[in-house]
Amino acid sequence: MEESKTDFIPILLGSDFNAYGMARSFYKLTGKKVKAFAEKELAPTRFTKIVDLELIPGFSEDPAFFDAMQKIMKRYEGRSEKIILLGMGDGYAELISKHKAELSKVFVCPYVDYDLLRQLNNKERFYQICDKFDLPYPKTRIITKAQYESDHPIEEPFEFPVALKPANSVEWLDIHFEGRKKAFRIQSRAEFDDVVGKIYDNGYTSDLILQEFIPGDDSNMRVLNAYVDQHHHVKMMCLGHPLLEDAAPSAIGNYVAILPEYNQTIYKTIQDFLEKIEFTGYANFDLKYDSRDQTFKLFEINLRQGRSSFFVTLNGYNLAKWVVEDYVTQDLKNKPTVYANRSEKTHQLWLGVPIKVFKKYARDNRDKVTALQLIKQKRYGMTAFDKKDMNLKRFALLTWMNHNYVKNFDRYFEENKG
Repeated sequence: MEESKTDFIPILLGSDFNAYGMARSFYKLTGKKVKAFAEKELAPTRFTKIVDLELIPGFSEDPAFFDAMQKIMKRYEGRSEKIILLGMGDGYAELISKHKAELSKVFVCPYVDYDLLRQLNNKERFYQICDKFDLPYPKTRIITKAQYESDHPIEEPFEFPVALKPANSVEWLDIHFEGRKKAFRIQSRAEFDDVVGKIYDNGYTSDLILQEFIPGDDSNMRVLNAYVDQHHHVKMMCLGHPLLEDAAPSAIGNYVAILPEYNQTIYKTIQDFLEKIEFTGYANFDLKYDSRDQTFKLFEINLRQGRSSFFVTLNGYNLAKWVVEDYVTQDLKNKPTVYANRSEKTHQLWLGVPIKVFKKYARDNRDKVTALQLIKQKRYGMTAFDKKDMNLKRFALLTWMNHNYVKNFDRYFEENKG
């Protein structure tokens, strides 16, 4: 167990893989169960001794969220410990930022102000910011609901295949229809018209992001996690090289295998950006290497830890300690920026799927060989699988989850690869 010098209480909002990964990180610091609140109990935080989960109906949206948080504030007001409040999903992060002024009376809320969050959380506005700061991103067009409802067909400016995704990731959480995906890779004009129609006919109102598809498979992706202190100085950056992504339609884009990597150009580019916009808290970026111009194109920023971010803790850079050293011990302001490196002696492979899925579906290349060597050496880890937090019920649940991963890859991998 790692040592923390000052008392504090972490509170997590959510019950997904991100919540369990952050709970594991805090548990490594304190050895104490971590309190969490959520609307639903998801599998990663069931049957665990390290998460104390409390369910609240309607908690993922206002007004139920703020009503509940006012009651929770009364439980913690007057405590001598610092109370750290962290959202595990886009929706919770946005709600904390929205009510930051009130919540900050009791909690440490390491989030940007709401106006900046809304610019960064919306992909359309985020790309406008990218233009301002000369950050490369894929060629992009915006599609509006008004364009869809007009009598004129929507212009298709790029050759197929193209990428299509919602600009508003929070609104997208409430949109459901057969064939719904987190993001779409579209192969033809007929498929394009069909998908856009289903999206808007099923209640989505915000814009869509249409992008040129950058060639290459999952191994061309990169994921960057960062922590920026309350004085807007980047204090930690950890780059990962995804080797495989989830194949299920609802989870496309979710990484399921990551090796740590070092790239000073990426580090400097993102650090300069975060400090210029006066960011605060955790950030998570998705990028893809474009071999046509030898650049990494930026896809999006998440104003929270990513679903796969436990790979940072797994490789020795405990995600929880940065916010503690920033707001509790206040040691962070005197420390230099940490640029995570890939140590041949200590680095580990993070997996979000069973080993046999990785072996079968990850592209054969030099990095896969490295990953297989790490597996052979037992130098790998999974967010939800913690030997110290295992019982019969949890083992059965996680085994069932892994079985579903096998089925989903067998069913969906061929149709989604590109």
